[in-house]
Amino acid sequence: MYSLKPTPFEVSKGLAHRHRTIRKQLKLSQKEMAERSGVSFGSLKRFESTGKISLESLLKLMHLLDRLNEFDQLLIIKETPKDIEKLFTI
Repeated sequence: MYSLKPTPFEVSKGLAHRHRTIRKQLKLSQKEMAERSGVSFGSLKRFESTGKISLESLLKLMHLLDRLNEFDQLLIIKETPKDIEKLFTI
C-alpha cells in the first residue's frame, strides 16, 4: 500500500535517528545517556536501532535532553465551531 503520509514505522525510525544524532552532538555514549536518563542501556540501544521504545522511556530521554516541552504540541484539543458559538450566546 502506497501513501504520502508517513507510517508509524517511519516516524519511529525518524525519531530514533534524530535522537541518536543529538546524543552524538552532545558527545554522550549510549551507556552514559542510559545511566543519566534512568532508561536501561538495552532499551536505549533498541530504540536507536529499531525505533521501538516505551513512552515512559522516551519521555525520560527527552527530559534529559531538555526537550520534554516538545510533547506539548501532541494531541492538542481543538475547539469546534459549537464551542466558539457558546462564547457568544447568553
